[in-house]
Amino acid sequence: MIIVLKPEHTEEDLQRIVRRLEDKGLGAHISKGEQRTIVGAIGDERVLRETPIESWPGVESVLPILKPYKLVSREFKSEDTIIKVNGQEIGGRQIQLFAGPCAVESREILEEIALSLQPLGVGFLRGGAFKPRTSPYSFQGWGEKGLKMLAAVREETGMLVVTELMDPRDTVLVCKYADIVQIGTRNMQNFRLLTEVGNIDKPVILKRGMSATIKELLMSAEYIAAQGNEKIILCERGIRTFETETRNTLDLSAVPLLKQLTHLPVIVDPSHAVGRVDLVPAMARAAIAAGADGLLIEVHVRPEEALSDGPQSLRPAAFASLLEECSRVARAVGRTL
Repeated sequence: MIIVLKPEHTEEDLQRIVRRLEDKGLGAHISKGEQRTIVGAIGDERVLRETPIESWPGVESVLPILKPYKLVSREFKSEDTIIKVNGQEIGGRQIQLFAGPCAVESREILEEIALSLQPLGVGFLRGGAFKPRTSPYSFQGWGEKGLKMLAAVREETGMLVVTELMDPRDTVLVCKYADIVQIGTRNMQNFRLLTEVGNIDKPVILKRGMSATIKELLMSAEYIAAQGNEKIILCERGIRTFETETRNTLDLSAVPLLKQLTHLPVIVDPSHAVGRVDLVPAMARAAIAAGADGLLIEVHVRPEEALSDGPQSLRPAAFASLLEECSRVARAVGRTL
């Protein structure tokens, strides 16, 4: 349930409410908006059934949260969450760009890609140091060596690092180098991993599972938020359907739907969604029109030599053209790129 506090409530009122909830064995999550402060009572709310919460000092009203996902629901927080990362904002008026190779291959190639992206205004360099692959014989990434390459290129370019975490045992290592931690589609329901990143103080990109429903995606986000980390960025990256012409089917209806159901930022990965470089620009434009807060796009200087996902990677010149087209769409919907 949500406990809405009066505008004139005191800090003592707030702390008293938190203590009372914790005494009942419930979690208390505080959200301070521009106009109201609310406290989410998380747990088995039946313990409050006979409790006159409305009479507590500082309480204005008590509202139920009907959705099974509580903390990430729009019911819990009506205002959009804006995540700030070293001066960059995700979820605001500006549409953020996350670009780079699927996998970190070498320092030289990563540097060449980053230097081609930096002048285009890309704030986040994405690249996998640990790569989950369908085949055990495919390139699996360089591990910490790859993380060090990302960190070195960040020092040179100022671009922030986004990279995937696959194993809870690598959490401390990845967080040492990454500005944003990514949870990939195959791990969307790895609840041990979700609980782990719920305890870190870094933003998390949570990718939708390849066969996951919207509700399942939001329940996975709830696992993270329930541990205290509410810096969650949802990512639509296509779902598996009967269609074989594309790698996946990009569910763009998920973007406005998620915007209704949750206060979290939503970005789109058109590269993994379609798996075809010729379709990425159109899907990127459509994602912005649908309301996406960011684009995650694979870019490589020589896609034909890429160790992972070359067929869906744009060359820097094609990526620059895509940004020009997307800028016009962004202006049309009242956003900036």
